[in-house]
Amino acid sequence: QVQLVESGGGLVQAGASLRLSCSASGGTINTRGMGWFRQAPGKEREFVAAISSDGLTTRTIETMKGRFIVSRDNAKNMMYLQMYNLQPGDTAEYYCAAARSSWTILAPNFDVWGQGTRVTVSS
Repeated sequence: QVQLVESGGGLVQAGASLRLSCSASGGTINTRGMGWFRQAPGKEREFVAAISSDGLTTRTIETMKGRFIVSRDNAKNMMYLQMYNLQPGDTAEYYCAAARSSWTILAPNFDVWGQGTRVTVSS
């Protein structure tokens, strides 16, 4: 059973950058689409970005395009989220997830979730 662990979160000032990492163990993610989601305090979980199993297809939520970039390294069983120009509105718990299929952006299609890493952006 694949397990996912996120890392790289922290407290930063507005305008800073962070790179989140998602490490997979217990199995390969090479055939799985992967995604990032976030949940801000008091809000619903929302989709952030997804990447296909081969890394050739990506999707980032429109409001984050140009600031958030998803990537993966299948040789290392890792996925990343590079975040630039962070704003207080980006404060949230960030989760990585592995899908049953090679590509999806729909939360119900992700069957393995990490525990989350917290990102806090101060103004």
